[in-house]
Amino acid sequence: MASLMSHLSMHPAKLSSNKCFTSKISPCVTLCRSQRVVVANVNNLSSKVPFGLSGNGLRFSGWDRVVRPRSLGDFQVVKAAAAADGEEFDISEGLAIAEPPKSFLQRYPALVTGFFFFTWYFLNVIFNILNKKVYNYFPYPYFVSVVHLLVGVTYCLISWSIGLPKRAPIDKDLLGVLTPVAACHALGHVMSNVSFAAVAVSFTHTIKALEPFFSAAASQFVLGHQIPLPLWLSLAPVVLGVSMASLTELSFNWLGFTSAMISNISFTYRSIYSKKAMTGMDSTNVYAYISIIALLFCLPPAILIEGPKLMQYGFRDAIAKVGMVKFVSDLFWIGMFYHLYNQIATNTLERVAPLTHAVGNVLKRVFVIGFSIIVFGNRISTQTGIGTAIAIAGVAIYSVIKANLEDQKKKNAEKSKAE
Repeated sequence: MASLMSHLSMHPAKLSSNKCFTSKISPCVTLCRSQRVVVANVNNLSSKVPFGLSGNGLRFSGWDRVVRPRSLGDFQVVKAAAAADGEEFDISEGLAIAEPPKSFLQRYPALVTGFFFFTWYFLNVIFNILNKKVYNYFPYPYFVSVVHLLVGVTYCLISWSIGLPKRAPIDKDLLGVLTPVAACHALGHVMSNVSFAAVAVSFTHTIKALEPFFSAAASQFVLGHQIPLPLWLSLAPVVLGVSMASLTELSFNWLGFTSAMISNISFTYRSIYSKKAMTGMDSTNVYAYISIIALLFCLPPAILIEGPKLMQYGFRDAIAKVGMVKFVSDLFWIGMFYHLYNQIATNTLERVAPLTHAVGNVLKRVFVIGFSIIVFGNRISTQTGIGTAIAIAGVAIYSVIKANLEDQKKKNAEKSKAE
């Protein structure tokens, strides 16, 4: 069949008995002029039309070229015709189709993944350092939290306007599903910033290392999911390390500690609601909508709690210390870095396995703590340093065990489905 159908024609031979025949017909094989076959008119299957076959060189309609036998285009047409007839057709035998050359990034995907991790860490470290520097002369975390989200929302709106990405539609039901996620996101974000403003960045991130503990507790007692004993045991070093670090932290105060703990609880419930709000929408659009809704939640407390102070002396004092240009540019860049590092973190998760991302998240916290100590010259006691190291090690062990359990659960589910 392959040798015969390598010569196809989209035009029937014109016969004196059928001059007015203009209907489209399926491609036919040409053998010789003396043969005649009958084909059905696709517009009227009840009528049949005589059709002449020619041994001359044939042409496709719309192209002024003779069909070349065994060209790649011929095989594609033959394959389509065979598929339309319900036949199996394989052109792989005896025909080597050259694949297009891979680009440098396609040949070395590990470099691309490494670049994503580097960008994620870099943006996160820069955000934390610049954010703390702003708080040193402008200690208004509620307003700064609004700026973070406002810059991110503006970025999303501009991206939507140029179609990168295309905005996904949202309806009333989806809005109701995303609102609890955005509320938890807003509360966790604000409380994190209150802690950043009150205590050292390194201490806030040490407290936030307890987030897996709250996540496990919520899964066990709120969702009713059974948490394996090894997972609970891996959390013991986390609790121990945070406790050691808190007892001797030089910058410790209850406002910073409590707000960081509230942030942990908020982000835990954000994860719970996020699982219930799984939709077919891509992560970029989901994060954009969550940012918009979270901004609306953050505005009222910022106006009520810090609004009068800002209008009386907050803005004036900040501008007097660093100048208008630096003040505005600092607010803009911390908002931009905040949005970009969250977006890059999401993109990185899409490229790697959960275990790799979990370990990467732990290393990110180590980078932030280390760089913040170096940049700000924070003095820490020996016990605080040891406690921080124990807590980070515990988070790493927890992340590895959890990722392995989820991977095993996924494999078992696929195996059961296959059976």
